[in-house]
Amino acid sequence: MDELAFDDLKLFARVAALGTLSAVARERDVPVSQVSRALARIEKTCGARLVHRSTHALALTAEGETFLDYCHRLTTTIESLEGEFASQAREASGLVRVAASTVIAQYLLLPSLTGLAERHPKLRVELEVSDRLADMAREGIDIAIRTSNALQDTMIARQIGALGRGLYAAPAYAAQAGLPARPDELRRHRLVANTAAPQLNHWPFIVDGRALKMPVEGDWRTNDTGLAANMVLQGLGIGRLATLVAEPLVQQQRLVPVLADYCDPQPVPIYAVTASARQRLPKIRACIDYFAEWVGGRS
Repeated sequence: MDELAFDDLKLFARVAALGTLSAVARERDVPVSQVSRALARIEKTCGARLVHRSTHALALTAEGETFLDYCHRLTTTIESLEGEFASQAREASGLVRVAASTVIAQYLLLPSLTGLAERHPKLRVELEVSDRLADMAREGIDIAIRTSNALQDTMIARQIGALGRGLYAAPAYAAQAGLPARPDELRRHRLVANTAAPQLNHWPFIVDGRALKMPVEGDWRTNDTGLAANMVLQGLGIGRLATLVAEPLVQQQRLVPVLADYCDPQPVPIYAVTASARQRLPKIRACIDYFAEWVGGRS
């Protein structure tokens, strides 16, 4: 086992997370054959088959699951050691993998990266963009930007902002179909719904001082929050969008608010989640501090 290098542990963890050798090869910008040889060498050194291979994907054996657990533990320990030395140098450097939903990545994180690079030029950031909840340990995620603080014992969360939502439509849709004057008139309109987060399809209103929710099935549906915003922009119908996405588009006259006097924005906190063992790493701390400053000023 002493023949295994730190990079072997990281490579195996990425094979387990991505599920194919070709995906790991693309990520590392190397030939697939090089990744295959590395995996074969790791299995030979361990003296066990770690991966079931098929024509479509890879699956870990029981031994592979055990080895992956140790990979996570060892890489976390080594990175913590590196962090101790880096902390003494007080310099943020290296790669930080950040997971976020499509909307948060596109409209919050992406515009922030130029400023982050200016402040910490030795940092590199990889964005993992998906509306699903990432398995941080298995997928090698350093920071997850979430609107939920339901955490495992090994994770900690820091609030970096808040996210509100409202109803919006494109001017072209408003010109063609008109806009509702009260929430009950929405039933005569074409609506955009979210299949990935069903709770977002219960649209909240305050009518005559009473809170109520209207369930929405949607004429147009998608499991991607970014695509939902684009559906609304295309004039397909009325959608419930994050205000951090929609309000700049309102200022650009690309969207118009719908039922603004009735909508309950129900703002929710935005958290930066990281492993408690890694929070002291300068690169992690630098990113979270900067995201808190950036997001807090815009949410």
